[in-house]
Amino acid sequence: MKIAEFSKRLLDRESPVRIHLIGVAGSGMSGLARLLLEMGHRVSGSDRVTSGETERLRGRGLDFSTPHSAEAVRDVEVVVYSSAIRETNPSLAAARTHKIVCFRRAECLAAILHTKAGVVVSGTHGKTTTSSMVAHILRKGDLNPCHYVGAEIPVLGSNAEWNEEGEYLVAEGDESDGTLALYQPKHTIVLNVEEEHLDFYTRGIEQIREVFNKLLDQTSGSIVYCSECEEAARLCRSRASSISYGLNDADWTATEISEQVGTTSFTVKFKGRNFGRLQLGIAGRHNVLNALGAIAIGHLCGVDFQKIARALGNFAGAKRRFETKYLTKRCRIVDDYGHHPTEVAATLQTARTYDCKRVVILFQPHRYSRTQKLADNFGKALQAADLVFVTNIYAASEDPIEGISGQTIVDAIQENGDTKAVYLPDLATAHHVVGNMLQDADLFLTLGAGNVHEAGNKLIVDLKTRDEILAESGVETIRLYEPMAKHTTIRVGGPAQFWIEPSTFEAFSSSVLYCKARGIPVRVVGRGSNLLVRDGGIRGAVIHPKGGVFSEVVADGNTIRAGVGARFKKVSSVARENGIGGFEWMEGIPGNVGGGLRMNAGAMGVETFDQVVDVTFLDEDGEIRTRMLDEIESSYRSVPELRRNYALAATFKGAPASAENIQDLLDESRDHRNTTQPKAASAGCIFKNPEICGAGQLIDELGLKETGVGKAEVSLEHGNFIVNRGNASAADVLGLIDQIKAKAKQERGIELDAEVQILGEDEFVF
Repeated sequence: MKIAEFSKRLLDRESPVRIHLIGVAGSGMSGLARLLLEMGHRVSGSDRVTSGETERLRGRGLDFSTPHSAEAVRDVEVVVYSSAIRETNPSLAAARTHKIVCFRRAECLAAILHTKAGVVVSGTHGKTTTSSMVAHILRKGDLNPCHYVGAEIPVLGSNAEWNEEGEYLVAEGDESDGTLALYQPKHTIVLNVEEEHLDFYTRGIEQIREVFNKLLDQTSGSIVYCSECEEAARLCRSRASSISYGLNDADWTATEISEQVGTTSFTVKFKGRNFGRLQLGIAGRHNVLNALGAIAIGHLCGVDFQKIARALGNFAGAKRRFETKYLTKRCRIVDDYGHHPTEVAATLQTARTYDCKRVVILFQPHRYSRTQKLADNFGKALQAADLVFVTNIYAASEDPIEGISGQTIVDAIQENGDTKAVYLPDLATAHHVVGNMLQDADLFLTLGAGNVHEAGNKLIVDLKTRDEILAESGVETIRLYEPMAKHTTIRVGGPAQFWIEPSTFEAFSSSVLYCKARGIPVRVVGRGSNLLVRDGGIRGAVIHPKGGVFSEVVADGNTIRAGVGARFKKVSSVARENGIGGFEWMEGIPGNVGGGLRMNAGAMGVETFDQVVDVTFLDEDGEIRTRMLDEIESSYRSVPELRRNYALAATFKGAPASAENIQDLLDESRDHRNTTQPKAASAGCIFKNPEICGAGQLIDELGLKETGVGKAEVSLEHGNFIVNRGNASAADVLGLIDQIKAKAKQERGIELDAEVQILGEDEFVF
């Protein structure tokens, strides 16, 4: 069956065609499915996954199946497949075996297009936006057009629509695989022509010109082209039916351009005649050119200029075309499909029209071949950003090319200017790095034709929660995805989903109550001296009391009142300055008061609760209470009361002592620490002492000193310490802990219990 014969069959309403689409969840294929269903045909489709679009199509009559199978094409007359489908696909292979007629996506579109007066929008960039503008203009001009475009279009309601009564079908013409030459439209727009898709066009621009010339030869009406593009002008200007548009020396021109946030105003002229002024509902000078092309087509089809102006005034753009996904006073998050250097440059030019402190980009290169051939151009285009993060390449069915990766783009950026660029190969966790580095008034842009927008979507969910906590709690500092390696003394650990720093009891209480009411897990972390965070980080809120009342240390007679954010070293220092003895042992404790209270930390034969007078805490009911020592149960490294409640401050007792005596004991504590504990990064004692002997002694007797896993190693100075020898992971430390426990059990029959608190997830879940 030829394309012309298929076109005739599609118009036969008495005999619907049984058609199966392979890869129907894709934007291009889903549009075809919608058109064919609305034309009255029997349509089925298959894909690897179910999506929102396949569910919507099911509601319109699509018989959907997943995964692909040979069974799916049984009893069908025509199979249509996308460019991403390989010959080994079970559905396509079965269709070939049974000699079922198979059309590529563009061949099917050509058959549909030939049933109407086609308007094909072609070019390397801007096709989706311009074809959407044209369809919207013709619709507002009461011409009831059909349309087929490459994305969801809010003002059109869908990416495709069939209208039996309409004369025109506006279609986006994909040039990537040469199938542009299949179309025989009434009117054609040529937006721009550049070297692109060089995996297919192996002869470069000459081969690309051949395909565009074929399209132009088969256009029966007018050819509208952008005179700003030298290659487009070269192809089109000599043709009798051509109409140009541009900013200068063209039939259709835009003058007095005024760019505002999110919109652009300009005056439209045709061959010197002033048609009027309009405000375009989207930003960017490149979109002024796109609008001029759409205006030219609207005028050719007989739409009054006032209707054209109204249509473009409320045009909201396409999904993933500089689409604002999240906007507050603190930041703006935008998503854009741009994946060619020219598109990237235009997108960044638009971004710079917004009032923002920095333009921060997460860029996902699309295809290995494009990255290899256009890396230098990408490096130049991305200089317009302030900070660029680059993920690994979205292959789009290509096989990898050795030596080509996202790092290729980073290298090109660094070679072409001073813009900071960072390679983040794992897209699944890229939002952790980006989200932690975003600042107020930043414009953050996810950029690329793959699935980079997923990182932005994850970030938006957590930004909303962050902003709600800020509004509800009065906390001044909340950061997303704070690396816990910065807040643990062993320097390992994945990120905290929400890092909250209250400086008042009220802000602390409000934060806890907000999170608990919404099911957000809460952890309180001080200096992290007895803490090991797994590599997957901590889901939920990590509250770090800091500054204000939490850092206060006040002496009163022979007692000291300290907030939980104060370091034990500071408590011992204040005690010395005020002639209060009994606090010297605290000089050797690296943590804060809060951690010391929760763990009943100790040294040199003294424990925290040996000196506690009272503890102020936030209880389970959200009340701030103070309890005396005799109301609080405590034992070796355990305070059950503080597993349920959150300590805020405590009062400690001491006794008068001479400055000389205090200094001697401080020196003794310091010397003891320096001679018995490692100076390398550690989490303090890893295990509780078993009854039979000290844990350090046991590990020494087992011959485990200097044993290591990865970059984690048992300390030579003290067997109960595991040290980070540089870039150790939590998995390294946990693996070493397991080895030690196993050997203690096997050789001595001793069950070692962890003293260090282990928190978090092994894998990323947020």
